[in-house]
Amino acid sequence: MQTQLAPFAKNSKAGRRAEEILRQCVHCGFCTATCPTYQLLGDELDGPRGRIYLIKQFLEGQTTGEKTRSHLDRCLHCRSCETTCPSGVEYGQLLEIGKQMLDKAAPRSTFEQLTRKGLAYALSDKKRFSALLKVAAVSKPFLPKTLKNKLPKATRAAGKWPSKQHPRTMLILDGCVQPSLSPNINSATARILDRLGITLIRLERDGCCGAVNQHLGQLENAKMQMKQNIDLWWPQIEAGVEALVTTASGCGAFIQQYAEHLADEPEYADKAKKLVALCKDIAEIVNDEDLQKITPKQSQDKISYHPPCTLQHWQQQPQLVETLLARLRFEINPLKDGHLCCGSAGTYAITQPKLSQQLQERKLAQLTCHPTEVIVSANIGCINQLQAGCDIPVKHWVELLDEVV
Repeated sequence: MQTQLAPFAKNSKAGRRAEEILRQCVHCGFCTATCPTYQLLGDELDGPRGRIYLIKQFLEGQTTGEKTRSHLDRCLHCRSCETTCPSGVEYGQLLEIGKQMLDKAAPRSTFEQLTRKGLAYALSDKKRFSALLKVAAVSKPFLPKTLKNKLPKATRAAGKWPSKQHPRTMLILDGCVQPSLSPNINSATARILDRLGITLIRLERDGCCGAVNQHLGQLENAKMQMKQNIDLWWPQIEAGVEALVTTASGCGAFIQQYAEHLADEPEYADKAKKLVALCKDIAEIVNDEDLQKITPKQSQDKISYHPPCTLQHWQQQPQLVETLLARLRFEINPLKDGHLCCGSAGTYAITQPKLSQQLQERKLAQLTCHPTEVIVSANIGCINQLQAGCDIPVKHWVELLDEVV
């Protein structure tokens, strides 16, 4: 794609990077076939190719208004288009650059800025989120339907954390919303790893990986959280932990971008690279171990699995969990259009409730078209999104495994 960037873009590092990505695009349109919002809306500007054109026009200096922003904001950041693209266009990075530069050139309304700051403040800290969830539970009858549906129907209490110490140790990210929405996920992970001879270390002071602030445009706050996490984890890394385990694929996907976001920070750049190398999804960890220690005695059937976009497209591990569950004697129902997003996408379910609900309904129809007793996934956002729309239990696959071994 030929470009003629305006001086404001040409003279910035972000603008030059955007130009590199724009020139990779050959207008083939393969991306539209796997874009969830294009499938729903049928508008070229609500697909990756159309959004790429909008970003190009903006960076070339053409007048840009709220219509452009609305099309960019409707993107889920699922990156399904990147998996499809034969030219390797790094659309996700281009979209982030475009939105950030657009926010500087044409700031959002005061109301919208305050809303996004408020969401980031409430969701990116586990203590604040826990307090907010308690208030919301009491106020549930008076909440708007879109918010009411986001409250967990029931919270499974965290089981016992293993006390046995093993020579092998790993570190786990506690997270920001997961400890309140589903505290049993990390406890179940600790019990599974204990059976595999691994001690899992949790640090009470860790929290959000930074993704919430980043996606809501609070870039400095996101960078501050990244640095705080590195400072907190670094003594454990120096002590020799084998891995930083993530049980939310969204967090894992973002942590694997730390080196990119902190490349210009001399004190943190090298540390971020090492952290990225250590960061592993729990399915990657388990898949490399002796599964005989945790394989159920009988095959488990009537299970549907939803693969999160952040594991499929961001981390490029499209069959990781399915393969592992098959090795563990779980029989998984076939899933049509498994590459498509469930509509959670971080804060998307709050900022774009109508589209989010449509995607949720589509996904649940596909997950329940075969008899199923439980739906499992690998990301807390997806789990909460799907559970809000159905009465079938939805849980993390590691919780299911913990129950049957």
